[in-house]
Amino acid sequence: MSDSPLRLELRAITKRYPGTLANDRVDLRIAAGEIHALLGENGAGKSTLMKIIYGVTAPDSGQVLWEGQAVRVEDPAQARALGIGMVFQHFSLFETLTVAENIALALGREAGTPKQLAPRIREVSQRYGMGLEPERLVHSLSIGERQRVEIVRCLMQDIRLLILDEPTSVLTPQEVDELFVTLRALAAEGCSILFISHKLNEVRALCHGATVLRGGRVSGACVPAECSDLQLARLMVGDAEGLEASYPKSAGGLPRLRIDDLSWRNNDPFGTSFEHLRLEVRSGEIVGIAGVAGNGQDELLALLSGETRLPASERERITLDTQPMAHLYPDARRALGLAFVPAERLGHGAVPDMSLADNALLTAFQQGLVSRGLIRSGEVLALAERIIQRFAVKTPDAQARARSLSGGNLQKFILGREILQNPKLLVAAHPTWGVDVGAAAAIHRALIALRDAGAAILVISEDLDELFQISDRIGALCSGRLSPLKATAQTHTVEVGRWMAGQFDTAQDAA
Repeated sequence: MSDSPLRLELRAITKRYPGTLANDRVDLRIAAGEIHALLGENGAGKSTLMKIIYGVTAPDSGQVLWEGQAVRVEDPAQARALGIGMVFQHFSLFETLTVAENIALALGREAGTPKQLAPRIREVSQRYGMGLEPERLVHSLSIGERQRVEIVRCLMQDIRLLILDEPTSVLTPQEVDELFVTLRALAAEGCSILFISHKLNEVRALCHGATVLRGGRVSGACVPAECSDLQLARLMVGDAEGLEASYPKSAGGLPRLRIDDLSWRNNDPFGTSFEHLRLEVRSGEIVGIAGVAGNGQDELLALLSGETRLPASERERITLDTQPMAHLYPDARRALGLAFVPAERLGHGAVPDMSLADNALLTAFQQGLVSRGLIRSGEVLALAERIIQRFAVKTPDAQARARSLSGGNLQKFILGREILQNPKLLVAAHPTWGVDVGAAAAIHRALIALRDAGAAILVISEDLDELFQISDRIGALCSGRLSPLKATAQTHTVEVGRWMAGQFDTAQDAA
């Protein structure tokens, strides 16, 4: 790629926020047709740099050169006019509009009406293995399907630089392979791709070059294919101790969570229903559930958290330590010992404009933080500070707004908030989605410690590598059907991949 003309060059880009130097004289060069990785810990400055390129944020100093010409990208519309497309880690979709309406809004009036765009949306999404129905309302989509909307929106533009911020976080291995085929084809046609991922094996397999940020500065550059995952991790975090941990497996104790012959009909015609669903999670074990996005994960999470409740006559379909809870509201389930980490951080796991301290109060209010109807502000602040310290959350202080944190740091805060409540049962969706290797290792250690303290943990994730690393037993959801659960040591990714495609016999396993 060194002989190719430069598509984008950043020179000494600097950006400051109150209390934070996000980018400190950052240099970056991307050639035409190059797939270039940007690596770094959460909070290293990657997202800020991407927003500067895409015109969302203006740099305080430095220069942006586009195809050899100095430019000032004032807004995303100008970026798109130049030929720059971006998929954000946090989605920018209107939930009450359809897929086609969202894409039409993003592309502008000249691209056509939603009805005119619908056939092309189907064609592009199917071509790249990310099937979408243009008429579906976004609020009915799973988190994985929403990411597909963002990727397809970019692929429909006439782009010369595609910025992808954690694009594979909720894709299966097969979908990742299909996406990589697409990205390599785009690069062969001359499109440059800036690829942000914490999955180092993906970076090594896909990217021609990489720039590493640490603390807002460029700390190194490399050819990923010539490095091991551990070498890349050391470039990112310095001390790579503990990043390759292998955790001993646990047989677990007595059943703690039990779903008994649950049948539930989803009123959403595009949603997933359950027939005779059975699941058991024991104390002192982690059960991992894999699956392609949109196969019932969101519905199962809602039924467990209490956001979806069953009639009182069905209350024993879900029990925690033999206590019926299928009919209970979320706060009553928390009183029984349930903690919950949702798939969506901003807006579901945390209120964006509230402080970290107030967000800690939202789910931990039953932990002695309220007395006689009054909030005990000192205890709330102490809890938030304890979360920040124990889970190494990078933030100025506990009064910082949730939206000001990087995705990985907010995830660490949300997970820490739930773990420090010492739950009997923790249900966690995508616990390390978009989290850097150092933070992911810290989260895994925290989950293992909670398991070893006797908690039952259910992890729902599309990351098979993660599930095999931390789970004691593993299964998969497909179209609302749950595969048999097997000890991870007695199965392999190929078998779980078949389960994810629905190739299992629930009746035979039950017999």
